[in-house]
Amino acid sequence: MRVDVRALGACNRLAERGAEQAAGALASLTGTDLAVEVTGASVASGEDLAKSFAGRESIGVSVGLRGGLEGEAVLAFDAAHADALLSLLPGGQAMERSAVTEVGNIALGGFLDGWANYLGKAIDMTPPRYFEADGASVLPDGALAGDGVFLFESRLDATATDLDFSIYMLPDSGPFRDLVVGKTAPAAAPGAKGAAGAGATGAGGGDTAAESSGGGTTAIPYESLSTFASLAKRGSANAADNIAMMTGLETSVDVSRLRFVPLADVPAEVGTEPHAGTVFELRGDPSGYLAILFEEESAAKIAAAMLPTEPDEPLGGMAENALCELGNVMTSGFIDGWANVLGTSISHSPPEFVHDIGASAMSPLVAKLSRRQDYGFVIDAAIRTEGVQARCDVYALPDERELAAALARLSEP
Repeated sequence: MRVDVRALGACNRLAERGAEQAAGALASLTGTDLAVEVTGASVASGEDLAKSFAGRESIGVSVGLRGGLEGEAVLAFDAAHADALLSLLPGGQAMERSAVTEVGNIALGGFLDGWANYLGKAIDMTPPRYFEADGASVLPDGALAGDGVFLFESRLDATATDLDFSIYMLPDSGPFRDLVVGKTAPAAAPGAKGAAGAGATGAGGGDTAAESSGGGTTAIPYESLSTFASLAKRGSANAADNIAMMTGLETSVDVSRLRFVPLADVPAEVGTEPHAGTVFELRGDPSGYLAILFEEESAAKIAAAMLPTEPDEPLGGMAENALCELGNVMTSGFIDGWANVLGTSISHSPPEFVHDIGASAMSPLVAKLSRRQDYGFVIDAAIRTEGVQARCDVYALPDERELAAALARLSEP
């Protein structure tokens, strides 16, 4: 079974618009504006997704989904911002559990309305369940079972107060496979009912799978998506080994997963903090770009650890050379592993040193890729050198069609 990338893109747009509806509902309830920052679909093993939630403390609600779409949906607030949330809700601290439950019910109902309209089928929500959770226990029991888990994640931030929240949706694999294999979706039924009996609005032009698949499709075997997620993790491990051999510093891989995101959202994910690191153009199959970015302080620490003497400037010429050398060995670790498994040849350009706001460092790469695609598969990897507590993020942006072709070949006998 092959996943149509354009159909997956249509689902991602539904998640984004659902998050916007949820933000509007919460804005009306709390009196503060919220903006959707990032929406994307992750494909990874349940184990790796669970690791990506490590260290988080959350409060929120979860619901089961039945009918047009089956699975689970979760609204989670950072527990550290619970007081800010409760101060905006009727009843405040005295009504913590019931207030948060009502917020979750309203927001998730708004989120799911767009999906119900797209499918032309009602999506029923089970009664919301309030939770206080650490780590991956924010997600429902059994939600992370299996090797190829789809997770839609939307992050929203308040513009005027210290408040943010995330919406997670984990569709059951069977029905969801049918949604993204490129079949023509049914037209939206007038007045279709979404979650909790909320009336679903019209889909508007351009959201059917048929339209999303127009102009030629990019199809990827479903099983190959989870295979490539595992491959991303292997590349992370190779890169970590290369760092350890080069620097003598103990190095570990935190987590690696494959995400399908609008390219336009990638700079916002990196954020507005100053970063330093290296950018590479990938040549071969697939081509694309790879950026290795440290927050400014971490970049200075890892560069100093690599140099025999203290640099004159924290991120001057000596540090730049050290980071470029580090980027070279890390990139080789990634692409060698990918090429071996994909059975292709991949090389990379000499490193281009960048020291800028994170979003500004990524924007030129996104602009180049967006000439031929709207979405990208982003391979996230966090590599930590324990000796100096330096952490970096690796953003791999392969050409969508070339990656799809390589993944398709993985499934051939």
